This record gives sequence, structure tokens and C-alpha cells, in this order.
Amino acid sequence: MKDVTTDFEALKVRVKRLARDHGFPLVGIASAEPFPDTQQSILERIAAGLFTGLPWFTAARARFSCDPRNHLPDAQSIIALGISYKAHAPVPDESKLPRGRVARYAWGRDYHEEVAERLESFCADLRGLCPPGLRLKTFTDTGRLVDRAAAQRAGLGWFGKNSNILTHGLGSWVFLAEVLTNLPLPPDPPLRTHCGACQVCMPACPTGAIIAPGVVHNDRCISYLTIELRGPIPRELRPLVGDWIFGCDVCQDVCPVNRKAAAAAPPAFWPEQGIGARPELLPLLELSDEEFRRRFRHTPIMRAKRRGLLRNVCVALGNLRDPTAVPALCRALDDPEPLVRGHAAWALGRIGTEEARDGLYRRQVIEQDPWVREEIALALG
Repeated sequence: MKDVTTDFEALKVRVKRLARDHGFPLVGIASAEPFPDTQQSILERIAAGLFTGLPWFTAARARFSCDPRNHLPDAQSIIALGISYKAHAPVPDESKLPRGRVARYAWGRDYHEEVAERLESFCADLRGLCPPGLRLKTFTDTGRLVDRAAAQRAGLGWFGKNSNILTHGLGSWVFLAEVLTNLPLPPDPPLRTHCGACQVCMPACPTGAIIAPGVVHNDRCISYLTIELRGPIPRELRPLVGDWIFGCDVCQDVCPVNRKAAAAAPPAFWPEQGIGARPELLPLLELSDEEFRRRFRHTPIMRAKRRGLLRNVCVALGNLRDPTAVPALCRALDDPEPLVRGHAAWALGRIGTEEARDGLYRRQVIEQDPWVREEIALALG
């Protein structure tokens, strides 16, 4: 009789080949045992207030996410997958129009949709390889499974000091996904690689959000401030956001591992498929709700919603201090969203031209929202 262990060793090789055929160049196998160390670390950070801006990220959610068998009681293995999103940056535009910056992962199509389609196709073919009784459950980063911990256990990469998973060849420019299964696939060993003494990412963070190796204060991270935060960006942090209007890549851009990473993103993640790397800011400030939805449907930008994106655009324009933005910002003072009006007022105060102050005075007379009135008063002061 053929040895069962040998059978699953051979199946593991076929599973990995199949994953690569479906566009996942990174693939490793981890056991489906709980992640007690990760759970302890997350609970300590929640207790320390490092996730206060994410009220849905509770201790209960953390505990659930750290045990794969909460999803599949007979789970034995995690197939950990990774796909590059590092696309070639477009040729810089030589025009003097004010532009913002977008995190690389959001240049093109929404990765949730692209990765989900690849997972579905992979799992359909996987069922044809495996014995009867196969059970599978798939995850992208919206699922309640600690994906970076799974990737580290499966040998895809190691934790960088900016808390991202770093991989050989592709750096941290990777989307992670997992397939939880009852197949007893032999696990891969974790990598022994680490960042050593390098810590260039920590002082590079514009807001000082990386407070210790591998520890990020969520409420200070520019990615949080420009995407997840639904209200006003704290005034003291606005100047530090710079011209980022969706996410931030500073801690990844300075990483030596990432500088050597190949640009291996599939076409779905290329700038041509979405907002791109350096969009013009003034046209974004004119978008209606319908125009926003039409332009950014099927892209990550939808996450910020129109009011969040326009809030970010106002902050970027205030930091660029380009007087050509004043007419558009004055029109934004009449936006139906108080969130946009208040940040437009801040930006006009930063630019500080006579035209900017005239616009603020005109709006001050008719503004009804107390917070926006406060922003106008501070901008004028």
C-alpha cells in the first residue's frame, strides 16, 4: 500500500504548481493550529489603545481571527498565497498642475475583486486534484484570519519593522490571501530571515506612527487617516500628511528589500486601470457623488467615499500651497458635505492669499455648521 505521507507530499507539489498557474507566485503551506503569540500581541495593542480608531477591531474579533478552526472545525492546513502589486510608475507629468500621491496598492483595480476571482478559479481546479470530502474556505484581508501571521508561518516572508510582511524577490508589495482546508498537507518551515539592525522605515514615517519595531500606532498612520478615518483629520497631523490623498508608501519606499523588488504586478493593478500614481487634484475636487461612483467603481478608492477623498484632496492642496487651487477650494466651501467644507477652509488658510481670505469671509457669513465655522475662524486667524 502506498504511503499516505508520500501521497500528500506529492499533492502539495501539485497544489503549489496550480496556485502559481492561477497567478499566485508566492505560495506556502502552514498548519491550521491557532496563533497564540499573535493573539497575545494583538490583545496587548488593543489594550494599549493602538487601535482606537477602528472600533470594529475588538478583542473578541482578535481571538476569533487567531484560531483558523473557528472557520473550519476540521481544518488542517492553510494554503498561504501572495501576488505582487508593484507596477511600473508612469512617466512623471511635466505640467505644473497640483497633483497628489496614491499608495501603490490602489493605483489600479480593486484587489479584493481581482484576488477573489483568482481564488475562485484556483479552488475550482483544486477540487479536481483532491480526494472526496475536500473542504475549502478562502480569505482576503477582509476575512477574520490573521493573514500576515499565516504568511509568516507558511514561509512566504518575515515581519518587517514597519509591520508588513517582507518577501524575497517581491518585497512587501504583495497582496496576501489564504485557503483554509481539511487537507493534511505537509507544512513549509518559516523563513529565518529578518531585518537585522536596519530600521530606516521607523524614522521615515512622516507622522511617527511606527513607535517600536513592528508596532504601528494606527491613529497616526497616514493610511488610516486618509482611508479608514471617517471624520476630520486632526489639525496637528494635517501638515504631516503631505500630498498623500489615499494611503501612504513611505515606510515601504525606503525599505532596502523593497528597492530591489521586481515590478511584477499583473495588468489589473497597473495605473491605467484606476486612479494612477499622481492624479491631478483640482478635477477630483469637482466630482459629484455620481461622478465619483462612476469613475472609481471597482477600485480601492471607493473605500474612502467621496467626502473622504475630497477631504484628503483639500489637505494635500493646503500642504502644496499652490495659489492656482484657490478658486476650486472656494467652490468647495459650498460643498454639501461639512467634512469637505471644513478641510477646504483649512487649505485656504494655509495658502493665505487675498483671494483665499475673501472666499473664507464670504462663506463665514452664511455657514451654519459649528465645526466648519470653527475651521473658517482658525483659517482666518
